[in-house]
Amino acid sequence: MKSDIVRTLTTTFEGHARQTDSGVEYWLARDVQHLLGYAEWRNFTTVISKAKTACEVSGHPVTHHFVEVNKMVDLGSGSQREIDDMTSILHGGRPELPRAFGPE
Repeated sequence: MKSDIVRTLTTTFEGHARQTDSGVEYWLARDVQHLLGYAEWRNFTTVISKAKTACEVSGHPVTHHFVEVNKMVDLGSGSQREIDDMTSILHGGRPELPRAFGPE
């Protein structure tokens, strides 16, 4: 892959990073699935499952890198509904998740 393409993808990916109040950087899977070429969530969850397996096989606790979350999305009718999502933490341990993702 050409270095300019890698730089562009890295910049785009980094642009989707979020941060907890304590400074831990994380990504929401639904935010980055399209960057990685997955149009449908159901197909991307297969990739997430493989990544979790890779964590386990390499001796890394899955919960230190992936945390299942729910978030509210707006519907066309003006209402909202809750959908499943996943955080991916590339550095550090289990994050202090933003309040919006934690239990109410």
